[in-house]
Amino acid sequence: MISAFTNTFKIPELRNRVLFTLLLLVVVRLGAAITCPGVDASVLHEWFNHEAKQSAGGSSFAALFNLFSGGAMENCAIFSLGVMPYISASIMLQLLTAVIPQLAKLAKEDGGRQKIMQYTRYATIALCLGQGYALAMTFQNPGSNPFLPGISDTIARLGRHLVVNEGFSFIFPAVIALTAGTMLLMWIGDQITERGIGNGMSLIITIGIVARLPAGLIQVWRTFIPTEGHNVQPMTLVAMIAFFVFVVAAVICVTQAQRKIAVQYAKRVVGRKQTGGGTQYMPLKVNYAGVMPIIFGQALLMFPSQIVQIPFLKQYDWVQRIAASLVDGPVHYTVYAAMIFFFSYFWVATQFQPQQIAEDLKKYGGYIPGVRPGKPTADYLDFAMTRLTFAGAVFLTIIAILPQMLTRSLGVPYMAASFFGGTSLLIMVGVVLDTMRQIETHLIQRHYDGFLRKGRLRGRFERTPSGLGEAVQQGALVWPFVAVAALVLIAVVLFLARGYH
Repeated sequence: MISAFTNTFKIPELRNRVLFTLLLLVVVRLGAAITCPGVDASVLHEWFNHEAKQSAGGSSFAALFNLFSGGAMENCAIFSLGVMPYISASIMLQLLTAVIPQLAKLAKEDGGRQKIMQYTRYATIALCLGQGYALAMTFQNPGSNPFLPGISDTIARLGRHLVVNEGFSFIFPAVIALTAGTMLLMWIGDQITERGIGNGMSLIITIGIVARLPAGLIQVWRTFIPTEGHNVQPMTLVAMIAFFVFVVAAVICVTQAQRKIAVQYAKRVVGRKQTGGGTQYMPLKVNYAGVMPIIFGQALLMFPSQIVQIPFLKQYDWVQRIAASLVDGPVHYTVYAAMIFFFSYFWVATQFQPQQIAEDLKKYGGYIPGVRPGKPTADYLDFAMTRLTFAGAVFLTIIAILPQMLTRSLGVPYMAASFFGGTSLLIMVGVVLDTMRQIETHLIQRHYDGFLRKGRLRGRFERTPSGLGEAVQQGALVWPFVAVAALVLIAVVLFLARGYH
């Protein structure tokens, strides 16, 4: 693996792509620190610090938004909206393409994808203007926003307002700045995808999440290794590190897991040449929906607990009880799991089209051994994908509730617990694996060894098992590196903890 990183900088084209990507990511982090005109960022920063000290304060809507923006929301920066408007517009267009025949037909035509991307950009601008105006009004009147509970107390304690000069003179420049910031991020993401390495939008989200890691580590250190004669808990911290390594390895295994369905192609004679024949494999991913079910489930569960902060709803006790049951407890976890299962199957139903795949196989002379072409093939693929989706939904449910369980049971700060599961871990693992895969492709094309030489050769020359067995086999190649990193971290923690006895 170390030699692969070294070889990365020996190839001029790959080296330029990596350096170009790193340079633009630095620009992203700089933009996350530039405050919007007319805003006193110290007030919101103080409120976020107060929320982080609460038992589960970090799980609020604003904290989740701040996590995806890489701390830009906390700084009232011009990148506060992040790339979420673009992601929302992309998801919206994907869903509309699946349900509107005109868009589905346009996507299959030549140049249709480019037109859909253009529609996505227009939708992004509209969302930016709407969300930018809402965020500017939140900055101007933070006390009236149910998603910022307790910020009025912070303003009274500090004795200064979040916005210096209220009114149109603040709202108009703020909306323009926030919209321009998101459009700049969208342009940077396109440049990284085209001229850099990896997917630009995914890397921007990932670098924002990783930027919160040092603050999370500091909170964990202050929680489990106090500095003023309190009880030291180094073994708890060591157990957390080992558990984190196990969770990351498990996420890597299931993220890469896929079931390979054998497809046999009939031989065809074109002129004097014989084409086709042989067996190929159609990969069906276990976690086909990715991180989307967790994002949808979190968004829907947060709204009841925040909407009840509206004054006229506070007088109803039964409304408060329902909202409280959705925040924590058996009802919360049951509803959360049900939403993850629902959105997992919903996403697969809208994005995976077995009927279209069956028609394409029949058109090009392919068939699944033992299954008749046409509708039986579509039914077979639908049945296989349904079972895989169930396994993926179970995996997503476990990963989604891990951060909350750690926060509630062990008192781990939510900022640190979010790296043990949920959207943060899934996004980071998926983006890192995709980026490493692209780098390895460049290395192999120029006759260099990839990151996992043994795994690459096995995948090329040998037939590996399908499904979860293949994922475990691929994940086993990661274990030596993960184990070494875990031992180093454990040794460092024990060495540092000795001084506090």
